[in-house]
Amino acid sequence: MKKFSAILLALVVVLTLAACGNGGAGGNGAGGSGASGGNETGSSTGNGGGNSGASKGTVGLSMPTKSSERWVGDGQNMAKEFEALGYAADLQYGEDVIENQVSQIENMITKGVKILVIAAIDGGSLTDVLQKAHDQGIQVIAYDRLIMNSEYVDYYATFDNFKVGVQQAAYIEEKLGLKDGKGPFNIELFGGSPDDNNAYFFYDGAMSVLQPYIDSGKLVVRSGQTKMEQIATLRWDGATAQARMDNLLSAHYSTENVDAVLSPYDGISIGILSSLKGVGYGTGDKPLPIVTGQDAELASIKSILAGEQTQTVFKDTRELAKKAVAMAQSILEGTEAEVNNTETYDNGVKVVPSYLLEPVSVDKDNVEKTLVETGYYTKEELGL
Repeated sequence: MKKFSAILLALVVVLTLAACGNGGAGGNGAGGSGASGGNETGSSTGNGGGNSGASKGTVGLSMPTKSSERWVGDGQNMAKEFEALGYAADLQYGEDVIENQVSQIENMITKGVKILVIAAIDGGSLTDVLQKAHDQGIQVIAYDRLIMNSEYVDYYATFDNFKVGVQQAAYIEEKLGLKDGKGPFNIELFGGSPDDNNAYFFYDGAMSVLQPYIDSGKLVVRSGQTKMEQIATLRWDGATAQARMDNLLSAHYSTENVDAVLSPYDGISIGILSSLKGVGYGTGDKPLPIVTGQDAELASIKSILAGEQTQTVFKDTRELAKKAVAMAQSILEGTEAEVNNTETYDNGVKVVPSYLLEPVSVDKDNVEKTLVETGYYTKEELGL
């Protein structure tokens, strides 16, 4: 009897420990809506939020950086959408370090994610890791940045990026009165990161509007820097843009004022504005030039409302997240994903089937209608 009691007691202890262990696995944040992903196994243990449907498995979400608020929002929006469908989400941020992103994606592949959604830091650096994904039967959706030089990019979810550039340039055209024959005006051009394929679409779209005015002399680029390789801003970095603007102003605008600056992204725009204000623009008889932007980031919307940055292009990333998730769901269910472009986005190996959403130009006149009424920001956030 003593031996039987000891065995029974040992069984009770073992069962108790096993129950505790299972409880820990279910509560380890496997949903991964934070930067670390939080999931050691990444699949059927649940997502830390009690989602019993997480047994469908885990999806891998690889975002480039947390330094831009839009990528934080993109990742969180997709994670929520996937979790609502019953998947756990392993959300990782590479912090603009290519090796980090590659390592994170490799880890997701090892964990056996069902699908990968990737916004690349460097669109040309993922060829080898996508081969590994393919070898494991994992399909890939490029998210808002086309992944280059790989046949294993199945779909691309993005905005009409050529149109983004057109909207930025058309705003300059309108505000300067170029269609009415006004001019000449001084303008300087900034491009996006040369390792991001989108940067070339923005540039081409903008130059389709601006180049005729440059050719006719109605727009004067005093620096002479008009080619993408001259105006590119590595990693879309605002500090890099600010330093370049400092150099342009000191070298070419000691006696002249700049009337407009083409900026492809809000973070770059903030750097440009800091440089301009540093040499007296925005005071007295030296008004700030027209400065464009993109992504409708909170700091830039506040800047627009304060009369500094002039314009941005709003890309509703909530809708982009829904579209990417819908594409992924189709793939996971074995059906064709919806696309609306099968000709434009050639990654050097194949034309990637794509879905393009519409961007919206925003300035102080339509901030409330475009951003507040749609629930993207609250009046309180914007100080309205």
